Amino acid sequence: MDKKLIEIKKNYQDLEKQLSDQEIISDSEKLKTISQEYNRLEPVVKKIDELEKTEKQLAQAQDALLQDFDSELISIAQEEAASLTEFKERLEKEIAEELKPKDPLDQKNIIMEIRAGTGGDEAALFAADLFRMYSRYAEKKGWKTTILNSSQIGIGGFKEIIIEIAGKGVFKNLKYESGVHRVQRVPETEKAGRVHTSAATVAVLPEAEEVDIVLKPEDLRIDVFRSGGHGGQSVNTTDSAVRITHLPTNTVVSCQDEKSQLKNKAKALQILRSRLFAAEQEKRDKERRDARKSQIGTGDRSEKIRTYNFPQDRITDHRIKESWHNINVLMDGGIQPIIDKITELDQ
Repeated sequence: MDKKLIEIKKNYQDLEKQLSDQEIISDSEKLKTISQEYNRLEPVVKKIDELEKTEKQLAQAQDALLQDFDSELISIAQEEAASLTEFKERLEKEIAEELKPKDPLDQKNIIMEIRAGTGGDEAALFAADLFRMYSRYAEKKGWKTTILNSSQIGIGGFKEIIIEIAGKGVFKNLKYESGVHRVQRVPETEKAGRVHTSAATVAVLPEAEEVDIVLKPEDLRIDVFRSGGHGGQSVNTTDSAVRITHLPTNTVVSCQDEKSQLKNKAKALQILRSRLFAAEQEKRDKERRDARKSQIGTGDRSEKIRTYNFPQDRITDHRIKESWHNINVLMDGGIQPIIDKITELDQ
């Protein structure tokens, strides 16, 4: 077995011993750190154990091939050796996948901000289509989607919609969706049947918890105002909307979807924390910062990461120069093949 895998197994066994050490048990910070590393290695070590067992069985099968002269027994040993070799190769791939560098943010929930860019009403309708695509994808993954704030237009599109998606591995799967998404299609409002090009931006922020970002009251200016847009009777007749300005960074967040001022405030703080957390991560990691800037862009159709071409039934991701067909299936949340390919190439 590979020397590196033997070292991983030894490290895991050392951690296991430390977890029963009274000195470490009494130190909550040390215990937490060691437990996290132990839990991270546990699935890898189980696969390493399985690999070790498979290698022994394969050696026995190959040994039987050298010693046996009975044709029937040789045939059985050959089949077993072929099956074990295939299983061994699969285990090695799975272990290699487990050992790839992990983004510490991968298990975070996300705040996703979708905004209409170039294209007027058609861009707002496309923003609504993207919202539906990500909502359906989240539903298929068993994740929970919550609208935090939205600004609708009369025909059903969104100038802006901000959502929280919560579940296992959300950021890991959706972090590559940040950028400008371009659509080419005949709009519902187009009578002459001409194809229009519009754009919407998607920003994916890892959701910050209170321990990640501490907001000081003196750093916040909180304003309340009357909601506008399609909010319903009580939403539009009371001062329930909330605008929070983070004074040190001049970051402004508004929420108006809820009837309750307190609920709008809680949602605004949630979005604010995530924006500040994302900004902090960008400072720490130059590569992440540069990538995010180039992905989000300004909403202009020339700064695109993906094109949704309805007349040609095709979605093209320009970062990896690859296309997929069956656009209606993809727009109904079937985007896992695209996500898998981008993740694989990034790794």
